[in-house]
Amino acid sequence: MTLRTLYVDFNSYFASVEQQLCPELRGKPVGVLPVMADTTCCIAASYEAKRYGVRTGTSVREARRLCPDIRLVLARPAVYVEQHHRLIEAVESCLHVDRVLSIDEMACRLTGSDCRRDRALALARQIKHAIAEVGGAEIRCSIGIAPNTFLAKVASDMEKPDGLVVIEEPDLPEALYGLGLRDLCGIGKAMEQRLLRQGIRSVRDLYAAGREELRQAWGSIEGERVHARLRGEELPELPAQRGSVSHSHVLPPELRTPEAAYSVLHRLLQKAAMRVRSYGCIAGAMHVKVKYRDGSRWERQAHFDPTNDTLQLLDALNRLWQAFPEKSQSPPYGVAVVLTQLDAQSQRSRSLFDQGRSHDRLNEVIDSVNLRYGRQSLYFGGAYRALNAAPMRIAFNHIPDLETESDD
Repeated sequence: MTLRTLYVDFNSYFASVEQQLCPELRGKPVGVLPVMADTTCCIAASYEAKRYGVRTGTSVREARRLCPDIRLVLARPAVYVEQHHRLIEAVESCLHVDRVLSIDEMACRLTGSDCRRDRALALARQIKHAIAEVGGAEIRCSIGIAPNTFLAKVASDMEKPDGLVVIEEPDLPEALYGLGLRDLCGIGKAMEQRLLRQGIRSVRDLYAAGREELRQAWGSIEGERVHARLRGEELPELPAQRGSVSHSHVLPPELRTPEAAYSVLHRLLQKAAMRVRSYGCIAGAMHVKVKYRDGSRWERQAHFDPTNDTLQLLDALNRLWQAFPEKSQSPPYGVAVVLTQLDAQSQRSRSLFDQGRSHDRLNEVIDSVNLRYGRQSLYFGGAYRALNAAPMRIAFNHIPDLETESDD
């Protein structure tokens, strides 16, 4: 079995970018925050901070307790996206990037002589050098090389930071036995519990299980796909279909009121509507969520004739918000809006009673003005109190388009 995939995983990406751009942060424990507030959590931590136990999701209070000298900085998503594209170009200068998995992970296909171990290792070192040249010395990556993308990702996680690990056919399955179940991509806490109930308690047990046993554990054909991936088979990717567009925001202290929470939701929905239009899609449902400081939640969902018209979507939000409890024992802490039941606009006939048709030109003008002059040049008034809130966010599997999603 030959080597087919070289996987690049950037180490502590957000924090490393901050350390590269701000020399005073180099060599220091750094935590990156979505908002500058004591009640939020770190969305990234430098390796210096990780040595103290600070991780993604660690609260600010806990981070300060674990590491009193930690430097806390506000996330700059647009900067990370710009750097991401530069780093892709750096990798491309050495080897074609076949798939971008997230803002800090990408996979390259090995072909011909590049499939040999010595050649693949040489390419990996060349890529590391190119990344340092383009991104700077603080931007480091771990590279995994293996017969398929799944095993190459596993290999990239084995040595961090700045690792380089090769898994070849003769190394299997022993090379995996030192890992925990959750070290494998696709096995989270819930899946681990399902495997434990099936009597699969280790990677050794997982590898020994048959196809049908894993199909039962996963409850789908995905179990058989895991069985094949563990053995180095490269399976075709299942066709991806965009299922939703979402935006969420942790509210800063000054916006933790019902009125301000609504304004932030208003702004998030306007951003989501513009994204849906940019994809050429329409949405048939909306899910709105408010999280309170004490951990409780308020959620509502609405279904409607599929649309991408901002005014119609805002009307749906207003109807949902009428049920929002104005008085609560705990202040609102975070909000989210999700547009679901997406479909291509060209594939579905709009209702004869769809009043959004008359707004098509209005949406077109708003989008074009905002694309040219900045996202806040034109907006509906309900978002006025939140114009400086809810900046761009980077989800794990979504890299924002700076043209349509930037706040500038």
